[in-house]
Amino acid sequence: MAKNRFKLLIVEDDSNIRSFVRTMLEAEDYQVLCAADCASGLSMFSSHCPDLVILDLGLPDQDGSGFITCVRRTSQAPILVLSARTTDDDKVSALDMGANDYVTKPFSTAELLARVRSALRNRRFDDQDGVMGETFDVADLHIDFARRLILLDGREIRLTQTEYNIVTVLAHHAGRVMTYAAIIRAVWGSTDEGSVKKLQVNMANIRKKLGERPGERRYISNELGVGYRMISDNDS
Repeated sequence: MAKNRFKLLIVEDDSNIRSFVRTMLEAEDYQVLCAADCASGLSMFSSHCPDLVILDLGLPDQDGSGFITCVRRTSQAPILVLSARTTDDDKVSALDMGANDYVTKPFSTAELLARVRSALRNRRFDDQDGVMGETFDVADLHIDFARRLILLDGREIRLTQTEYNIVTVLAHHAGRVMTYAAIIRAVWGSTDEGSVKKLQVNMANIRKKLGERPGERRYISNELGVGYRMISDNDS
C-alpha cells in the first residue's frame, strides 16, 4: 500500500515516457494513475480527483491545452506540463491558461521530482481558500506578511512598495512559474508597452537587495522569456 497520500495522474501518449515517469513516481510512494489521451485523462480526473496532473501537450485526440481549459473550469489542482515543445510562446500560453509549471523533454528525474514536490506544496493555498499563511520561509529568507517585514538571515531588507508587492506575489505562488503578464497584472493591474521592462528593473533591484548574484537561484529564479519563480523549500 502506498505510503504517500498524494494521488498523481499522468496524461501522456508515449508509453515509454509514461512507464518511466510512473515508475519514478511510484518509487517515491506516490499513488499513480495513467491516461494515454485527453478524453481518458479528463475521465480519470473527474473520477479520481488527483492531487496533481503531469500533462503532455501533444496528445493524439486533442491538444493538451484543451485538458487545461476543461480542468480549470472546476478545479485548481496543480497541472505540471511535461512537453517537447520548447518555445517561450508555448510555455507562456500553457502557464497563462492555468498550468502551474512547465518542464521540457528531455528532463532529469531530480528536476521533475522537485517540480512535483513544489506544486504539491503549493496546494496549501488552495486548501485554505487561497489565503496565505502569516509567514513564508525559504533558506534564510523570512517574510512576515502581517508586519510587512522581510528578513534575510535575521536582518531587515528594505524594499520599495512595488518591490515588496512583487516579492509577495511570488511568495504566494512559491514553486510556481508566474508569467511576466501575471505578475504585472497582480502588481500594477494592467499592462502597457513598458511593463515587462519595468518589472525586470524592479526584479534586478530586488535580487541585488537579497544579495543574489547573476545566475544564482537562491530565492527567485528567472525563467527566461517566460517569467519568475519563487524557490520553495522543496526545490532541490
